[in-house]
Amino acid sequence: MKPVWFVGAGPGDPDLITVKGNNLIRSADLLVYAGSLVNPDLVNRSPAPEKYDSNGMSLEEMTPLMVKACRDEKTVVRLHSGDPALYGAIIEQMDLLKAEGISTEVVPGVSSLFGAAAALQTQLTLRGVSESVIITRPAGKTLEHDHIREYSLHRETMAIFLGSDRLNEVVAKVSHPPGTPAVVIYHATWPDQQIIRGTVGTIAQMAKDAGICRSALLLIGEVFGDELPGHVRSELYS
Repeated sequence: MKPVWFVGAGPGDPDLITVKGNNLIRSADLLVYAGSLVNPDLVNRSPAPEKYDSNGMSLEEMTPLMVKACRDEKTVVRLHSGDPALYGAIIEQMDLLKAEGISTEVVPGVSSLFGAAAALQTQLTLRGVSESVIITRPAGKTLEHDHIREYSLHRETMAIFLGSDRLNEVVAKVSHPPGTPAVVIYHATWPDQQIIRGTVGTIAQMAKDAGICRSALLLIGEVFGDELPGHVRSELYS
């Protein structure tokens, strides 16, 4: 019996999907995709006779569709935005499939975090500036408590997902000085990409003024500044 393929669609640009992922969506018989988070060009690229937008569908609605297709020896692709390992909610789907005797495979994708770094033409880790990246999200409907304040004490590069609808609350939690560089990037790598550069003290209002309140990533750290205090040339090419 064929497995269900969990495929990362990448950050938005349809050409930033992996070759393996692209081949799978082109050969899919059943495609279940993550609604508006996945570029329609990728969905249209698939000739699958059965396509379902998972937005608004429950696991109990999706799972039987995938199980039946697998038992009929069809190729099933579950297309997630970015990389499914970051806030992709794939484990609960895989558990239900495995309970039905269906195996699964995961094909990684380019995270919006890396799409954003490419758009900004910077490094997330930079010798002498930041040696680590902290990836997190704020508390909200599905998370009671977060650790943004504690994480920010490390003064490393921070990437905060799923908080663009309450940026004022998020930046109020960080311990960085108000002048620390901060960026909000909406729809990284999409045609309507927007980049808002500011500081911890100004970025929330700047994003609000630009009308950004969803589908955006907040980045905080000295690597996003014009000056790069402490930067030391890498020894990689010395």
